[in-house]
Amino acid sequence: MTEQKSARELFQAAYENRYTWDKNFPGYTGDVRLQQGDEAYTGTIRINPDLSVEVTGVDDKSAKDDILNQLREISIHRVRRTFEESHSKNTFELGETDETGAVEILVSGKAMGDRYKIRDNEVCLVHRHIHGVVVTINTFSSLDTGEGYLAHRYDSVYHDVKTGELKGASEFEDSYEKVGDYYIMTRRVIRSEQDGKPGSTEFAFSNVKLLQPVAV
Repeated sequence: MTEQKSARELFQAAYENRYTWDKNFPGYTGDVRLQQGDEAYTGTIRINPDLSVEVTGVDDKSAKDDILNQLREISIHRVRRTFEESHSKNTFELGETDETGAVEILVSGKAMGDRYKIRDNEVCLVHRHIHGVVVTINTFSSLDTGEGYLAHRYDSVYHDVKTGELKGASEFEDSYEKVGDYYIMTRRVIRSEQDGKPGSTEFAFSNVKLLQPVAV
């Protein structure tokens, strides 16, 4: 009979199974096309080895800010931190197992009230309190890179932490390609209601080239 893993062991294994960039990540450049409804914007992007981001060639400030925000979102999820660095002040408890076999992980400590679900050694649900908002993310499909998984299709729902009021919801679909030794996002489509009507925003990244590491 297989010994049941503890909540901490289950969560740590799934956490460490996420795809992240290693310390040798050189950064990269590429072209970007942002499509928002009938409007399209093009420019160039750069993610540096320290994961700072740059956008050039996009004159529209709102469009440029949208691209910068997506690049920051992309890079922050590729940062490699140990489980202890991220969760040393938390404790974990097993919750219910749902009909899909996903095991709930309940968090106490610094992140009291947060919870996750783990299925097939992947985090398939994130429920976190962030700056007065409760964010719930369900992952529906993922890409197995052989070096960790990347979310492919998922949604993100926001509620007011005090009133429970729905603040917004979006569906995402991300695509990746391997460039050199690293998986790089080449496309992100975000679908959400805008002024009560369904709308979509697409970020397409092409001509991706890794930066050359600086000789020491």
